[in-house]
Amino acid sequence: MVWIMSLVGLVILLLSGDLLVRGAVNLSLRLGLPALIVSLTIVAFGTSAPELLIAISAVDDGASGIAIGNVIGSNIANVLLVLGMPALLSTLDFSECDTRRDFYIMLGATVVFIALAATGQFGWWQG
Repeated sequence: MVWIMSLVGLVILLLSGDLLVRGAVNLSLRLGLPALIVSLTIVAFGTSAPELLIAISAVDDGASGIAIGNVIGSNIANVLLVLGMPALLSTLDFSECDTRRDFYIMLGATVVFIALAATGQFGWWQG
């Protein structure tokens, strides 16, 4: 039964993805905007909506840790998938200057996050 439900879910996912793309293209044509801009905006909202609903539900239930974990996990997955997949599919050229700059920015962001997380609580000003 699980296999059947998984297969049905996959088929629905594929069909709805196709409808989403067709709808985005039609909307861009009607608005006179580039299809890429409209498509990326709609897809970005569509992929972020589940995280938003989970975070709202978790905060409503008093489980703010789940909301924070959901945001962090979603960002990690987005970075690894969105940046990792193109890197696997084609070569990327970076200068040493770019790599060094990005390293220090990521190191600084990590240090700031660790410092903020060390308190065990996140205040509104840290968001």
